[in-house]
Amino acid sequence: MSGLILKLGPKERILINGAVIENGDRRSRLAIMTPDANILRLRDAIHPEDAKTPVRRVCYAVQLVLSGDVTAEDSKHALLRNVEELSQVFVDDDSRQLIDAASGALTRGDHYHCLKSLRSLLPREERLLAVRN
Repeated sequence: MSGLILKLGPKERILINGAVIENGDRRSRLAIMTPDANILRLRDAIHPEDAKTPVRRVCYAVQLVLSGDVTAEDSKHALLRNVEELSQVFVDDDSRQLIDAASGALTRGDHYHCLKSLRSLLPREERLLAVRN
């Protein structure tokens, strides 16, 4: 088993199981061998003040699990409910596949893949909000 391979740029920061790790001056690759490690690239993180839209709020809530600020068990039902609410807005086939993937990942406790699926909805959400304004 090869694990997760992270390719990091110079000085890039990641969060692994609650610890912030900063890469050195050169590009590097890390192999994460622990299967259930919680990993978040800080350059991709949504900050609390930016969690102003429905998808961003759910992404932020998933990030809190990955950062260790809340437990997966405590947040599971609320996150599943939030993802279900998104499914009532994003009704096209592609979005439904992403939402189904996010929901399935949550059910398995795979918050990394849940976040990855939800982040794919962000451009769609931006387009919907732009049309609305």
